[in-house]
Amino acid sequence: MKLKVKSQRTKAIFPFVLYLLLALGSGVVMGLTVAPVGAWFMAWVALAPLWVIVIEKSQNLEGKSNKFSLLPFTFYLLPLFWGIGYHGAALFWITGIHPMDWLGVPWWPSLAITVFCWSFISLWGGIFLVIWAGVLSWLKLSSSLLRVLVGTALWCALESLWSAGPLWWSSLAYTQSPHNLVILHLGQLSGPNTVTAAIVAINGLIAEAWLNSQQTKRSQSPVPSPQSPVLLAIATTLLISLHLIGLFLYTRPIDRPPNAALKVGIVQGNIPNKIKLLPEGVQRAIRGYTEGYLTLVNQGVDAVLTPEGAMPFFDKNLAMTPLVAAIKEKGVIAWVGAFGSQGRSYTNSLFTVNSQGELISRYDKSKLVPLGEYIPFEEVLGALIQRLSPLDEHQVHGSSNQIFDTPLGRAIVGICYESAFPEVFRRQAAAGGEFILSSSNDAHYSAAMPFQHHAQDIMRAIETDRWSARATNTGYSAFVTPHGQTLWISGYNTYETHAATIYKRQTKTLYVRWGDWLTPLLLGLGIISKLLNSQPRR
Repeated sequence: MKLKVKSQRTKAIFPFVLYLLLALGSGVVMGLTVAPVGAWFMAWVALAPLWVIVIEKSQNLEGKSNKFSLLPFTFYLLPLFWGIGYHGAALFWITGIHPMDWLGVPWWPSLAITVFCWSFISLWGGIFLVIWAGVLSWLKLSSSLLRVLVGTALWCALESLWSAGPLWWSSLAYTQSPHNLVILHLGQLSGPNTVTAAIVAINGLIAEAWLNSQQTKRSQSPVPSPQSPVLLAIATTLLISLHLIGLFLYTRPIDRPPNAALKVGIVQGNIPNKIKLLPEGVQRAIRGYTEGYLTLVNQGVDAVLTPEGAMPFFDKNLAMTPLVAAIKEKGVIAWVGAFGSQGRSYTNSLFTVNSQGELISRYDKSKLVPLGEYIPFEEVLGALIQRLSPLDEHQVHGSSNQIFDTPLGRAIVGICYESAFPEVFRRQAAAGGEFILSSSNDAHYSAAMPFQHHAQDIMRAIETDRWSARATNTGYSAFVTPHGQTLWISGYNTYETHAATIYKRQTKTLYVRWGDWLTPLLLGLGIISKLLNSQPRR
């Protein structure tokens, strides 16, 4: 009798393990859509297996109990594994921070911190999937199209909620950047959630078609259900239609009026973080950025952009550097990455240095990297976690409503991590920003990260319909058009200077004007449809 019970348990456990592996595997496939693999086309099917598993399992559990309200713990492992697979694979570049000897962290503690950061962000993404699957299952929707509508709305709402916090990077939308520029133009309508909604809806329709075909097989009906072909036809039509809309936006000509032209130069200093704050690194920064500035001025640029923290000085000391002396001599402005004083604290800032060598405008980084640049709940965790900032002072967030005016016009500024937050760029574009200046230092991570970072900046350029100049410490620096086309991209771990012409623009996309209007619309339609579907029929 005991052997029989044990055998039954083994039979029950084995299929569940296969489901877990399927969920984890399809999540990993979704994670391979971004750099370094870049299999972006897989995003249109990689979510479908999880959708099938969630609906099938929730329906099976519902049928076993009339008081179905809270699913068993084992059910939540399925979306958790998918989320861990996706975010763990997509954000594997985080492991590149090890070893952190440039911060003075010993090898083993560095490894422990690295594993913790990677595990935490992967688990955090998994929790997001658990909430999505749990709510979708709890609603007990009987209609395939209603499930697709509500599932898409829930996903977009959760991504919006998640991106409003401090820890954000891997939206489903960025799986299409930089390869599928056509679909990324949907971001001009309602931001990245427009692309996310398209991906989730297509996956949901494919999954629902599969579910209906399996249900027909199980019922052994001699007449095949017409729902599966209809759902696949809807998915195909939607996929083609959305790409046609994106193609229409992508092929619109970009005006290049001569009076709006700016010839901008970029200096990629290529200074390893290991020596960045040592005397050797400081001297290398002074020499490299001063010589790069002079080289670009001789090429006739209107301004020069440097990376995040290019000059490791506070604003009060920056004016005394050879770079600022060269700016005063040549009379060509520069946007210089340095540190800003703020009482007993400091900010990670970008300064405009005018032709007289004066610091006339300043943008302070508002989205700081948790643990890397500040400690969340520092009053509680400060004594337990060693702060990873290379400076002794306390780094603070910049204001969320900054304006960056320069002698060449009002600019939209994003410093490093801010590239993942579309609202930072949308707000500045709505306030009159005419071009994008992206200043970053990705030297802490593996090579996949700066390419993903470049992909994020491409999305921000498309959404705001702005030209973008991107300067980084070690790569990839680039120039991007409002259509997301990369005019030039630097090498990796190289010292480079490059000049290109960008153009000031004052257009305002639907997204810049109205923000993300699609998500509340989808939620509203989902609620109305759910209420109508729940009404008793005569």
